[in-house]
Amino acid sequence: MGRLTGGDPSLLRRINSAVVLQALRAATASAPPDAASASLTDLTLATGLSRPTVEGVVDGLIDGGLAAEVPAEEGGVRRQGRPARRFRFRAEAGHLLGIEIGAHRVAALLSDLDGRALGSTVREVSEKAPADERLDRVRAAVAELLRHAGVGRQSLRAVGVGSPGIVEADGTVHLCTALPGWTGLPLGERLRRSFRCPVLVENDANTAAVAEHWKGAAVGSDDVVFVLAGLSPGAGSLIGGRLHRGYGGAAGEIGALHLLGREASPEQVLSTTGEPLNPLDEAQVVRVFALARDGDARARAAVDRFVRRLVHDTAALVLALDPEVVVVGGWAAGLDGMLDPLRDELARYCLRPPQVAQSLLGEAAVTTGALRLALDHVEAELFAVDSTVTARRAGR
Repeated sequence: MGRLTGGDPSLLRRINSAVVLQALRAATASAPPDAASASLTDLTLATGLSRPTVEGVVDGLIDGGLAAEVPAEEGGVRRQGRPARRFRFRAEAGHLLGIEIGAHRVAALLSDLDGRALGSTVREVSEKAPADERLDRVRAAVAELLRHAGVGRQSLRAVGVGSPGIVEADGTVHLCTALPGWTGLPLGERLRRSFRCPVLVENDANTAAVAEHWKGAAVGSDDVVFVLAGLSPGAGSLIGGRLHRGYGGAAGEIGALHLLGREASPEQVLSTTGEPLNPLDEAQVVRVFALARDGDARARAAVDRFVRRLVHDTAALVLALDPEVVVVGGWAAGLDGMLDPLRDELARYCLRPPQVAQSLLGEAAVTTGALRLALDHVEAELFAVDSTVTARRAGR
């Protein structure tokens, strides 16, 4: 909103509009669908503004498409005399996209301005696919999703994107070893060519942390660590309810901790032969875990090393941040025998062991968090309230 100064009627109108719109949306969201509306009296009481001011603001919101007047018969029981005017927030006035770009798949999630999901799609992609092919797959997935939902691209208000790697504020991928051609890629700039709205790019573990805080295993907890468990684990964290990225976006890169002690590489950790595992991919790791379940001694030793490495990486972050809850997601979270050893070892290493929970969102965590990025951006624009959980500069 800029710096508040006196004698600026346009700024005052903006503040009043944001306050009334926020109250209208809150009243609409908290009511049953058949009574999702608010009267001028309701809004006057909620905002503390005068009735003429509220009425003028609401008429302006209607003209702008963000509010609608509800016909009397839909707004409640009819009484004698002229029925009160009632209004609702038009969540259908715009749409939001959350996009995941991963090693094996791209996914997209579409919602209205209330964050209610309207549809989703997933497309597989080769882990060896070059950057251009991966981005083409993203565009195709989005086009399919919008077509099936009957939503025009011009209706999109913001797009959130979750991607592996260290992501700079402008959406450039500073470093990424998981996807070919991704290091140095101006991902935000490339995607903005496909949309007429802000595009916000974030590290995938960060978006998953936001998602679990919003709708998953960390609802109600403001100090959270989300561990994206995989071949090289990453983590996202919320401190005091706000996403923590670090100075250059590299916070949570716990997969690099083994380099500090010159410990074994992931290829060596999961080896059952004494030689580095090659190729190091999820299929190979699943095979090692299956052999361990069948009693293979070398595979059991490899799994123990894998879990111990994950525990040490996670413990380092827990000791630094003291989170209330650690949420474990990613493909490795579903492997047998992951959570109990993590709980036990964190209790051993940490001064105040956190709760440990498995992700409730599973494969949808990254797209859900990316959608939350878009929703936070639009809420900041529409409601002009305090900074949101994920506030960050968005490019256009």
